[in-house]
Amino acid sequence: MGMRITNENIIKYAQKYDRDYNEKYRKTEDGMRSLLKNQRYLTRENLITIGDWKAPRARRHYSSRQNCNDRVKRISQFSFGTRDGKAKIESLDSLEGVGYPIASTILHFAFSRKYPIMDFRVIHSLGWKQPSAYNFGFWQRYCRKIRAISKRYDLHIRTVEKALWKYDKLNFGRRKNCR
Repeated sequence: MGMRITNENIIKYAQKYDRDYNEKYRKTEDGMRSLLKNQRYLTRENLITIGDWKAPRARRHYSSRQNCNDRVKRISQFSFGTRDGKAKIESLDSLEGVGYPIASTILHFAFSRKYPIMDFRVIHSLGWKQPSAYNFGFWQRYCRKIRAISKRYDLHIRTVEKALWKYDKLNFGRRKNCR
């Protein structure tokens, strides 16, 4: 069963998230968002920083030598520059070790008002079944849902995500540690 989505619940759980949020993670989030507002590409180092923020245990995958600086820069420039939503996320997904959750995090940091961060905890709090694999159709549905909640309650999509994430964490305990 998912979270009962009300303005009060969103605010309450988002505040709990913020209260418990590690300052290191907050600095990374703010720093990447600020950097990508002007720098319309990622470096390999930026990719590793975002990957470590989202899924530190998968570091060996996204920090692979296949993700050389030139490749990361070319792919991220393409992703940030295209208007095609599918090309935007799937190009980032093509980087070694970058699945939809990390790709969505990159897009969120680059376009924070448009793209939510995909997370299994948020999916669970929505009352949705976790898919066996992510795909563009699921991603679109997820984005539409988070945007609709954000619009309905006039809250930033990050506030909605934080609330849903924290609700799951508090009510369903310890599972994989992702943001």
